[in-house]
Amino acid sequence: MSHSEETIQQVWEFGRIIKGQDPDALRQDACSAWIFRSQYGNRDSIFGWEIDHIDPNGPDGILNFQPLQWQNNVDKSSGKLKCNIISSSETNIEIKNQ
Repeated sequence: MSHSEETIQQVWEFGRIIKGQDPDALRQDACSAWIFRSQYGNRDSIFGWEIDHIDPNGPDGILNFQPLQWQNNVDKSSGKLKCNIISSSETNIEIKNQ
């Protein structure tokens, strides 16, 4: 699904703000993974992110969207986050706890 720049920015605003970091450049997703605004749609980056449907059966509306690190988005199953990518210090790490 293709999203407008306006929608991408609105969804970015739902990311968790990190104290001491520029919220226009860096945030965290629902799993605590670091995401960079400039890396939207970049699956070659550990900091890439995508727009996720919170409820996969819900509407294509802004209130049903969240920013999610791309691997966390791919790993999401039946609407349940698996959080295989999380933050650690200043980077993201892969865990296999689920």
